[in-house]
Amino acid sequence: MIEEVKKKPKEEKKKKNNGWILTICITTFLMALVIGAIADTTIQNLNLGFAIFILILIVTIGICFDMIGMSVASADEVVFHAQATKKVKGAAESIRLVKYADKVSSVCNDVVGDVCGIISGSISALVSMQIASSFNWPVTIVSLFMGALVASITVGGKAIGKTIAVNKSEKIIGRVGKIISYISPVKK
Repeated sequence: MIEEVKKKPKEEKKKKNNGWILTICITTFLMALVIGAIADTTIQNLNLGFAIFILILIVTIGICFDMIGMSVASADEVVFHAQATKKVKGAAESIRLVKYADKVSSVCNDVVGDVCGIISGSISALVSMQIASSFNWPVTIVSLFMGALVASITVGGKAIGKTIAVNKSEKIIGRVGKIISYISPVKK
C-alpha cells in the first residue's frame, strides 16, 4: 500500500514533465518557423547595414537570454524573500523565476537561445550573399567567414555571459523580476 502511494506522485510528475516537454517542443517549432520566416523575408529586402544590425541584435538577444537562464539556475531564492518582505518591486516575480528555475532556464537557454542561434545562422547566410554580391566576392568564402564569425561571437558572448550570470545572478534576476512586474505581475 505504501509503495503505491509513493509511485503515484512520481507517475503524475512524469506525466506533467512529458506535457511540459511536448509544449516546449511545439513552442520552439512555431517560434523558429514564424521568426525565421519573418527574418528571412525581411532581411532580403533590407540594406546591408541594417541587415548586419538585425544579425547583431539577434545574437545579443540569444546571449542575454542565456545569461538569464544561467542566473536563474544559480540564484538564491532567500535573497528575494527578504526583498519581498520589504515590498521591493519585482521580488515576488524573482521568487517565481527561481522557484521554476528548471523551466525558466529551459525556455531561456534552449528555446530562445537556440532559436536565436538558428535564426542568426540563417541571417548570416543572407548577409553573406548580400556582401558577396555587393563586393563581387566568392559566396562560399564570405559565407564560411560569416558563419565562423557569428559562431565565435555567439560562443564567446555566451561564455562571458555565463561568468557574469554566475557571479551576479541575484542582481540579474532582480532586474528581470522588476521588468516582469510591469508586464505580468504576480497576483497577491
